[in-house]
Amino acid sequence: MQQSSPEENNIRGPQFCINDHIDIVVEVLKRLDGPSLGFAACVCRLWCSVARNDSLWEHLCFRHVSSPPPSSVRPVVVALGGYKRLYMVCVRPVLSRLSDSDLVRRVWTRDEVQLSLSLFCVDYYERRLGGGEASASSSLMFLCNPVNV
Repeated sequence: MQQSSPEENNIRGPQFCINDHIDIVVEVLKRLDGPSLGFAACVCRLWCSVARNDSLWEHLCFRHVSSPPPSSVRPVVVALGGYKRLYMVCVRPVLSRLSDSDLVRRVWTRDEVQLSLSLFCVDYYERRLGGGEASASSSLMFLCNPVNV
């Protein structure tokens, strides 16, 4: 097999590698849903480290919110395990119960965000007082089952 000369390489143009541009990787990952972000973390070490960034999960948690929560919420969420944990415990169960058309049109109100954050706090303290991850959080079990209202 013949190797191409440097002149032929210049004609093709410079090679582009997305991993050389972390800002582009962050912007791509910001547009993913939760499960896709988890799969993207398996692509390579760089994507895994970027996907661990709490700001990506924060964006994912509040993507469907009409107005962003106050800045005082961030330290509380970080102290209780971070935005990835908030997504897994509170946001993902709610989103999984909505249909695709509801997800597109749905904008969460401030009260719904406050409720989600409150449930997140309840889950944290139940696990902490109940002995860790092994004990199930009884207060949040209703999120896993359909509810007749």
